[in-house]
Amino acid sequence: MSLYKITKQKLYYLKYSKNTVKTYLHYVDEFELSLNKHYSRLCAKDIQEYLNNYVFTSVSQQNQIVNALKFAWEKSLGKKYLKIDFTRPRKEKKLPRIIDKNFILSRLGEIENKKHIAIITLGFSVGLRVSEVVNLKVKDIDSARMIIHIRNAKGRKDRLVPLSDGLLKILRDYYQEYHPTDYLFYGQSKPKYTASSCNKIVKKYLGNEYHFHLLRHSSFTCMHESGEDIATISKIAGHSSIKTTMIYTHVSNQSLRNTKTPI
Repeated sequence: MSLYKITKQKLYYLKYSKNTVKTYLHYVDEFELSLNKHYSRLCAKDIQEYLNNYVFTSVSQQNQIVNALKFAWEKSLGKKYLKIDFTRPRKEKKLPRIIDKNFILSRLGEIENKKHIAIITLGFSVGLRVSEVVNLKVKDIDSARMIIHIRNAKGRKDRLVPLSDGLLKILRDYYQEYHPTDYLFYGQSKPKYTASSCNKIVKKYLGNEYHFHLLRHSSFTCMHESGEDIATISKIAGHSSIKTTMIYTHVSNQSLRNTKTPI
């Protein structure tokens, strides 16, 4: 048994997301390969020296590696980490990029493929994450109550988001042509569409400089500029803290346009 295999078993047992499992195992495997001894002889000094000498490429990567090794040490091996500095660096406070609303709408009007229209519109209308779009099932679209059920999203949380008349029409047009039975969007050889395929769609119609998650940022920024309150946007976004949603107030052009400067 290796540290990699023990960590893998623990991650699956605790039901971590597929992305987290993939990331943690990558860095645990990288760490274990750097060792010159069996994991059973691992000590706090080994991990501390590894972290001290690692050349991180970004704050995000540093957080991922620290989280992975902390999990392996504490959860996989059941050790205390009092002698290891698992302090994570503060995240870089960058404003999210957005795509202009009129630009998105104009490009949507030029798309003929109804599946592609539906996927992009879902990302922009209510700011769904790409993972949430590909995991949607036909039964999650509730046209009677005009809501969409988002199940087991980030943080393993469910939530409801509004279903507009415009989005419902687009989804119905798509359904009448493709007739999905289980997952709302199925792939050519798989039961559901992939995240990479969704990103390719965004790049194809909106530009190579864009990716799917920017639709989410753009959606919440547009909601704020339209006068929607932050608490409601936070609920739609599925943010655990309203502080996360507050960043869209800094991106909004509307608040800047309404600011009266001295000159």
